[in-house]
Amino acid sequence: MKGLDTNILVRYLVQDDAKQAVTATNFIEKNCTGESPCFIGHITLCELAWVLESNYNQDRSAIAGIIEQLLQVGQLEVLDPEVVWRALNDYKVSNADFPDHLLARVNQQVGCESTVTFDKKAGKQPGFEILK
Repeated sequence: MKGLDTNILVRYLVQDDAKQAVTATNFIEKNCTGESPCFIGHITLCELAWVLESNYNQDRSAIAGIIEQLLQVGQLEVLDPEVVWRALNDYKVSNADFPDHLLARVNQQVGCESTVTFDKKAGKQPGFEILK
């Protein structure tokens, strides 16, 4: 199994750098298969959401759709997909960032009663508490 870095996914999804896009596409299409999927970790998903929003002006709906597709592709294996699905569902109905929701869901999975934050947007979401 091969793990994918965020920059490989970005080049594959956005196709904005001709040389790297071809290289990333060829790699993914040849090496990420149903029998031997490539791995996507939580950090990669968080970075992907941030890059798509800040560098490519993608809106929440587009980002959610991309993460949803990554979860559904048999050629990719996402770390703790159930946790990612729950975070994605939270993200779709809130104004907090995807990484915040994923953090809260991962923390919840390991037994945390809440995630303490200074982030006012995240702090309004279930699973968080604002530290004052």
